[in-house]
Amino acid sequence: MEPWDQSAHPYRGRKAVLSTKHGKERSIAPPLTAGVGLEILVPEGFDTDTLGTFTGEVPRIGPALEVALRKARLGMARAGLPLGLANEGSFGPHPDLVFVPGDHEILVFVDDEMGIEVVEETLSAATNFAHQETAAAEDLGDFLKQARFPSHGLIVRPNSGLQPGLLFKGITTPPLLADAVQRCAKASEDGLAHVETDMRAQMNPMRQAVLRDLADRLAQRLAARCPQCGAPGWGVVDVVRGLPCELCGQETEGVREEVYGCPRCELRHSRPRKDGRRQADARDCPFCNP
Repeated sequence: MEPWDQSAHPYRGRKAVLSTKHGKERSIAPPLTAGVGLEILVPEGFDTDTLGTFTGEVPRIGPALEVALRKARLGMARAGLPLGLANEGSFGPHPDLVFVPGDHEILVFVDDEMGIEVVEETLSAATNFAHQETAAAEDLGDFLKQARFPSHGLIVRPNSGLQPGLLFKGITTPPLLADAVQRCAKASEDGLAHVETDMRAQMNPMRQAVLRDLADRLAQRLAARCPQCGAPGWGVVDVVRGLPCELCGQETEGVREEVYGCPRCELRHSRPRKDGRRQADARDCPFCNP
């Protein structure tokens, strides 16, 4: 017999604070409310940009996971709540796909009453992350299509670096873009403006979709409870590599098993991959394809 009451989830009707100033609650709150009954609140006046910005005027200090946990706890302290959430995103070249940008998102849930931290993350190629240097907005035709402008915002600054008063965020109209490019190109040492996609959630519907999927995964994780202690958050906490090659049978770096665990107690179970794959492609084998 399981050691907990399954009639109601422990988070149903509870309040949790989501530390954001960029509208992430529109993507993150609905899956968590539908999945486990959490009521998501946003702390008033909490400037999360003090922990780092994509444009670099405030550097992010520390690894993304560390910053996300710090952000969640700051919001919890501000709201006076024991439950909190926060997200950190990073953008750059996709590690597995050539010439494709990647969106790495981390979403954390903290419960100080139960003493647990639950982390979900994803690496998605569904991003418009890009940048280009230009002397005039008229030369940005192909880039604007790639960036999905104007439904997705842009940021413009001088190409030679940040200058006071010359960092334009949230650009979503051609006139504002043309004016920002002209002013930044004129001020830049090389006569060029640096134009980049605005990756803040409220300016980027593609990122919003990735966050919505990630929040759904976190909701499913919180809905799953530990078979030993009943704590929410039972899920994959590690992997075992060594998937055998389909030709030579040698171990590869491919995942062989997934390790399920509880964020509260020490229970761990190893299970075969969910996708049913039991052998690695020979192209990924260091022996068959050195």
